[in-house]
Amino acid sequence: MTPSVTVYTQPDCVQCDRTKKYLDDPKRGNMAGQYRTVDLAQDPEALAAVKALGYMAAPVVIVGNPGNNADETHWYGFRPDMLAQYCKAPVAA
Repeated sequence: MTPSVTVYTQPDCVQCDRTKKYLDDPKRGNMAGQYRTVDLAQDPEALAAVKALGYMAAPVVIVGNPGNNADETHWYGFRPDMLAQYCKAPVAA
């Protein structure tokens, strides 16, 4: 099962752009169209939720298994190490 991936972004955010580019790259994340982005500048509820997690910078990436919030991992910033570990679409057979 592919994990649910949400990337919380800010406008003109280089690390946000790099994170999305990593996820879209077929040689890395290969998740183009399979993750959700939320613009924190346009969504005050999402901003409050991200701040409640203790983050004050973007991007914030949340990875979890659908239907199981207890099995959630999150971090902020462009983190290729975390992206490689948690954000990889399954290869089609």
